[in-house]
Amino acid sequence: MTNPPPKATAIPITTSPEAARLHLAQVLSPAFPVGGFAWSQGLEWAMDGGTVTRATLPQWLADWLDHGAGWTDAVLAALSLRATDHAALDDLARAACLTSQRLAETAEQGAAFAANMAALTGQPQPAACLPVAFGRACAALPLPHPEIIAAFLQAQAASLVSAAVRFMPLGPVEGQRMLAALQPAILSAAARAAAATEADLAGAAWGADIAAMRHETMPVRIFRS
Repeated sequence: MTNPPPKATAIPITTSPEAARLHLAQVLSPAFPVGGFAWSQGLEWAMDGGTVTRATLPQWLADWLDHGAGWTDAVLAALSLRATDHAALDDLARAACLTSQRLAETAEQGAAFAANMAALTGQPQPAACLPVAFGRACAALPLPHPEIIAAFLQAQAASLVSAAVRFMPLGPVEGQRMLAALQPAILSAAARAAAATEADLAGAAWGADIAAMRHETMPVRIFRS
């Protein structure tokens, strides 16, 4: 007679800032299974066509943060940290996606994030777009909202840098230098987003949006967006 498998144990409620920071590091780690490695937010098309190179990638990342999906996701995460109606916020997050791949990216990663959090905590976590699912799961953490949002943005920027390292002739250390150089801007964007309202949910990164649309028709690609 075989022994039954052990019951899953819910993780304890995070009550200290130190434990909360470890929790953030865990759920934003590339090892947390949401499939972030498979997406590039149109960056693959831009790199393939030569629009983004080693020389221009830092500016692409800066524009992503201030005017593109980095900013909109930061605002959505901030709103989710304060929200009482996450279903309505999720509808808004979906409406903010300008391409089918962008919608699939945030919806699929968010659903995976929510499912993982439900398994870890033993609490129901309905599927939602990634920044909404993240903010909802982190709302009770005893940390300032700008710190939580900055950690989220850092993870998203790191994923884009990782995509560039895998696609173009860009060494991992050089990629990390670019990410480190972006950190002051990440902190600034997180501070602004923490006080944002729905009226601040806007973007103007037209080149990145066009790249995401063009990516949908690439005959050969390694990323899903």
